[in-house]
Amino acid sequence: MFVNIIKRVFGWWHVATIGTTIYTKFKGVKVGEDAHGNEYYTSKDGKKRWVIFVGEIEASNIQPDWHAWLHKIVDYTPLEKPRTIKSWEKEHKPNQTGTLGAYSPSGALSEGGVRKGTTGDYEAWTPGS
Repeated sequence: MFVNIIKRVFGWWHVATIGTTIYTKFKGVKVGEDAHGNEYYTSKDGKKRWVIFVGEIEASNIQPDWHAWLHKIVDYTPLEKPRTIKSWEKEHKPNQTGTLGAYSPSGALSEGGVRKGTTGDYEAWTPGS
């Protein structure tokens, strides 16, 4: 219990702060929730929009359709007007940096550290030449 209070006061990167929670309670109107459990709010006058994250506060956890609503690109929520998913679209994944799912090129240390050889069309620069 005490740890949760400390996180809410000082750990804005872990959970919604006390200020955000109070503001949401008195001035927010819940408009929806995404598949991950993140809750989306708008102010009673409709001028502000925000999200309360479930778990880690990471902007890339927001799905593209909710991102469009948050940034006022569209005026409707994905619940009001669901978009049709194209056959070529991939499932949304949050940022994979620092995880095992992160991209590593063939010359990266995690991939063995051996780079492909040059094709002979490149001549390295040497000082004084």
